[in-house]
Amino acid sequence: MAAENGKIDPMHQFEVQKIFDGFNLGGQEIAFTNSAAWMLVTLAALWLFMLGGMKRQLVPGRWQMAVEGFTGFIESMLLTNIGPAGRKYLPYVFSLFMFILFANLIGMMPLGIVGLHPFTVTSHLTITGVLAVMSFSIVLIVGFAKHGFHFFSLFIPHGTPKLMIPLIFVIELASFLVRPFSLGLRLFVAMTAGHILLKVLGGFVINGTNAGAGYALLVGVPSFILMVGISVLELLVAAIQAYVFALLTSLYLNDAENLH
Repeated sequence: MAAENGKIDPMHQFEVQKIFDGFNLGGQEIAFTNSAAWMLVTLAALWLFMLGGMKRQLVPGRWQMAVEGFTGFIESMLLTNIGPAGRKYLPYVFSLFMFILFANLIGMMPLGIVGLHPFTVTSHLTITGVLAVMSFSIVLIVGFAKHGFHFFSLFIPHGTPKLMIPLIFVIELASFLVRPFSLGLRLFVAMTAGHILLKVLGGFVINGTNAGAGYALLVGVPSFILMVGISVLELLVAAIQAYVFALLTSLYLNDAENLH
């Protein structure tokens, strides 16, 4: 949280900062940033979580049960939305869900208390946009590979009057093409808005405390209580957004598989 002359900048937390120089690629500098660093932290945490839960014990411990629980949860979602063919997408959708979940939760950790400020990578549209484009690309590849040009029938609902086909086709196609934008924007907006609100409340707590005991009681304490409540809500939002991203991906894959 950047502070200057008593002013708190809630947008400073989203600034991508260079940690050390990287290399040049086509005249463009590719540097190692705080965003890249926290993506590596997310991947490392996810790897450790999976490693500790894949012991294959006859009597599974809590860690193994947690990993198996997440896997079974995503598998059940895919089977419900796609059918038996959904099992082949389990590795991708599970990885997508777990990466977003861990990135969201790590960005919420109060590491700033010890001077280490976490960076929420899912609060950047470039990250959520890439994840959305990856999912959308898989949908297109599966759709055309399995159905060929018959995939375009997805944009003409069954029973559409012939005179309405051109208009309905354009509307359905536009709705289909908007999917990656809405998928990436939904996660980006949810995480960004929550973090901004928390930083604003944090500013009220700091400035209220610095202004004296009266302001601390009138402004600082209520802001802190509200901040704690919103933090709990943000933890719930972090999990819900990961689920929504995985759910919508499975629904889009269902369209590609079954042309519903």
